[in-house]
Amino acid sequence: MYIREPTMKQAKGFTLIELMITIAVTMLLLVAVYVAINAVQQHASGIERKVTAQQDAKPALDLMALEISMASYNPTFATNIWVNPTGACTAAAANQNYRGIQEATANSIVVEMDIRGPAAGSDGDGMLGDPNEVVRYNYDTVNAYITRETNCGGGQPFLGDTAASANPRTVRVINATLGLPIFQYFDGSGAQITIGTLNNQLPLATPNIRRIQITLAVETEDIDPTTGQRRRLIYSTSVNPRNH
Repeated sequence: MYIREPTMKQAKGFTLIELMITIAVTMLLLVAVYVAINAVQQHASGIERKVTAQQDAKPALDLMALEISMASYNPTFATNIWVNPTGACTAAAANQNYRGIQEATANSIVVEMDIRGPAAGSDGDGMLGDPNEVVRYNYDTVNAYITRETNCGGGQPFLGDTAASANPRTVRVINATLGLPIFQYFDGSGAQITIGTLNNQLPLATPNIRRIQITLAVETEDIDPTTGQRRRLIYSTSVNPRNH
């Protein structure tokens, strides 16, 4: 029995044009998948930067609020307890009526509190010589970070750091860029106490402080790849130094 071989016209397969179209479609699909994956990765990276900034700024604000709320704490009712927050933090402050707020500006504050006694766990010993009884927060507008200094021991990076430090820096404090003071002060009637030379202005009005507004504006050190900009966050809280 004779079996006829298929001719070229009868053979099944893809033409060159069909192969080129298939390759082109496949490449387009691969490009689309790559773009989608890259977008998801960039979005996730941006969220990670924001979360990291939140993890730095929110606890910093909470600690500042806690310590500032303890300003003027003096459980033994000792007299002339407040110290000059310079030098060795041992000389008596010239203005004892300022009590536990010996410095109050838009970008810095010194709070003093007698929180430790001679016995473990006791409150107060009538003097300010124990750790964390004199605390100074200062905003370095040039390097965009905040330092915390205890008992005149020199400021240490608290929120952010200098670029030259080579330490990991996740956020920059940008209050100066946005024109926002770190600290604002209010009297018992709710009126803001401004900084100046009059009796109703700081520092002379320091004894009248009843509420302190703390505002931290930060931006991520790394640029968000999805927007090409640094992410910005603003946190704010009010503190009532009840002992002041």
